Amino acid sequence: MSTERRAPLDRRRVADTALKLLNEVGLDGLTLRAIAKELDVKAPALYWHFKDKQALLDEMATEMMRRMSADMTAETTAPDRDWREAFFAMMCGLRAHLLRYRDGAKVYAGTHFTDLSYAEPMEAGLSMLTRAGFTPAGAARAWFTAYSYTIGYVIEEQAMGPDPASADEGYDLDARAERLARHPLAAQAGHEMFRDHTRGFEAGLSAVIEGIGATLRSGPATG
Repeated sequence: MSTERRAPLDRRRVADTALKLLNEVGLDGLTLRAIAKELDVKAPALYWHFKDKQALLDEMATEMMRRMSADMTAETTAPDRDWREAFFAMMCGLRAHLLRYRDGAKVYAGTHFTDLSYAEPMEAGLSMLTRAGFTPAGAARAWFTAYSYTIGYVIEEQAMGPDPASADEGYDLDARAERLARHPLAAQAGHEMFRDHTRGFEAGLSAVIEGIGATLRSGPATG
């Protein structure tokens, strides 16, 4: 009889297991029953910690934030660094972390954090912006705008593929162009929008940040 003791079942262990399983089955295939099987427990044991799948997703998103918090905060610490460069690096770091998980951005979007792990990188980012001359209100709107762009971009990026877990090669742009033959600009746009996601993300993020600098540095418009 084995005397090996398993680690106690707690919220973080369940969330860690769920994130590992996510890369195998994707968000649609992630169920409490599948996670319980991976942990070698009965499914009802998980309900002591999570009332439903949404509660588990909240903890998974929080665990993702715990893992990225230090990296995001570090981008703002150099006192002489231009705010645009630091803000750009923070959002690129957020994207990189989300891409570590299959459907990572979908898991992350719209969830409610279960602790204050998000507060440190957010405070660091807002402090960086206010030091650069943004009002607190302008900094808040700037942060949320770039943050929302990043999460939304990654949701689309991961939805379009390629998906290494399913061997899906991603969006067939040649077939798309053929369907849109009567709309040549729309057909051509697919190659810009759906290939080289990193270049596309960075080009869009640069535009967002330049717009933020031009419109929000003195505070968001009112009225």
